[in-house]
Amino acid sequence: MKIIVAGCGKVGMTLTRQLCAEGYDITVIDSDSNLLSSLVSRYDVMPVQGNCASLEVLQEAGVESADLLIAVTNLDEINLLCCLTAHQVNDRLHTIARIRNPEYSGQIYTLRDAFALSMTINPELQAAAEIERLLKYPGFLQRDSFVKDRAVIVELRVDEKSILKSTPLKNMSRVAGCKVLVCAVLRNGVAAIPDGEFVLKEGDRIFVTAPTDNLTNLLNSLGIITHRLRRVMICGGGRISYYLARSLLSSGIATTIVEKDYDRCLQMAQALPKANIVHGDASSQDLLESEGVRKQDALVALTGQDELNMVVSLYGSKLGIPQIITKLAHMENPQILSDLPLGSIVNPKILSSNTIVSYVLALSNKTGTAVSVHTIADGQVEATEFRLDEHAKHCGKPLKDLRLKKNVLIVGIGHGGQLVIPGGDSMFQLDDSVVVVSAQKKRITQFNDIFED
Repeated sequence: MKIIVAGCGKVGMTLTRQLCAEGYDITVIDSDSNLLSSLVSRYDVMPVQGNCASLEVLQEAGVESADLLIAVTNLDEINLLCCLTAHQVNDRLHTIARIRNPEYSGQIYTLRDAFALSMTINPELQAAAEIERLLKYPGFLQRDSFVKDRAVIVELRVDEKSILKSTPLKNMSRVAGCKVLVCAVLRNGVAAIPDGEFVLKEGDRIFVTAPTDNLTNLLNSLGIITHRLRRVMICGGGRISYYLARSLLSSGIATTIVEKDYDRCLQMAQALPKANIVHGDASSQDLLESEGVRKQDALVALTGQDELNMVVSLYGSKLGIPQIITKLAHMENPQILSDLPLGSIVNPKILSSNTIVSYVLALSNKTGTAVSVHTIADGQVEATEFRLDEHAKHCGKPLKDLRLKKNVLIVGIGHGGQLVIPGGDSMFQLDDSVVVVSAQKKRITQFNDIFED
C-alpha cells in the first residue's frame, strides 16, 4: 500500500514511525526541509518539500498511484484543501484529515462527501474522551480497548497498600472478584510476559485484560473506588480542556479551569458559562490553594508545557488528590517518568496515530493481518487484535495444545458478541477476534506468526 503523509508535526512524525514499522510505502510532504531531513535520516520514506495543498506538489508525491492520503498539518483548511485536491486527481484515493477547530466539527461531518473525506480525526477531542474514560475509572493509569470495546487492557500500580501485593498471578481472578488476566508486568523498568507462578511486588505496574463490563467489579474488589466524581480542576485552557469541561459539565460535575491567558479565559467563559474560569498561572501554589485544589476529586494538567504539567501533577499528588491525569505531548522515553507520581499519562499524538494505524490496517485487508495495535508497558509490549479468516492456523484446538513463540500470549477471544478471557481449554474459531500481547523485538503483523510451528 502506498501512503502519503502530509505534515511532519507531532502527529505526522509519530504516524510515519508507526506506518514504517508496518512496512508500507511512505511518502512525506512538508514545507520545512529540516523536518524532512530528520525523517529521512530515521525512516525509509520518500520526502517531498512544498505545500501539500498544491496540485503540483501532490503530483510530485505520486498522488495518482497512492492508496491513502493522511493530511495532518497544523491548519485545518490546508488539510481539507489537500484532501479535496488529491481526490480530484485520484478518485480511488482514501483520505484522512485532521480537523481540530470545534467550529468545524458539525459541518465537516455533514459535508464529508463534498470534501472527499474517508475519515476525520481530532486529537484534542480524542484526548478529552480518553481522559473522561479514565476519570470514570479512577485507579487505572491507562486504558486500551479491543473487540469493539468489549475488551480492555488496563494499567494498575501495585502500591504498599494494594491487596495485590505478594499475590501469585494464578490467584488473580479470585482476588479481583472477576475473571481477568495479567498480560504484562513492568518491574524496575523492564517488561515481562508472566506465567501463573509470577508473584506481584510493591512498585510493579501490571497490565490486566478484562471484559469492559467487569471494570467496576474489578475496581470495587481492589478497593479503588471510594466516592463519586463531583469536582474536577483542569489546568490549562486549550482545546482539550474545552472538550473535557463541556462533557464533565453535561454530567453535572463541577469544573474549574485555570488559564493564564486573559483573552482565552474570556472565550472559555463565553463557551462554558457553567464552568468556573480562573485567570492565573497554574504553577502558583497559592492560586491553586485559593481555588480549593485540596477539595478536588481529580486534577487534570493540560497546559501547553509538559514540564509545567508534570510540576502541577506532582504537587497534586503530594496533596493527596485522589486522581491525577497528566498530558505529555513530547514524551519520547516514558521509562524516565515511570517512577514519578504523575497519575495517568495521556499523549494526544499517540492516541490519534493509533486510530489512523487501525484504519490503515483494516484498509490493507491482508490475510490474517492485524486490525488494531496498541503499545503498552512503556512501549516494550504490543497488544494486537486479529480478525481470524480461513487461513488462520489451529482453529478449534485448545490453547493448552498450542505452541506459541516466547513472550507471546493470547489474552482475549471475541466470539459471538462475547469476550472470553482464555484458559487452557479455550479455543478460537473462524471469524473470532483474538487479542495477542507480545514482547518480541520484531512486530507481529500476521496472526499465524504467533506460533512456533
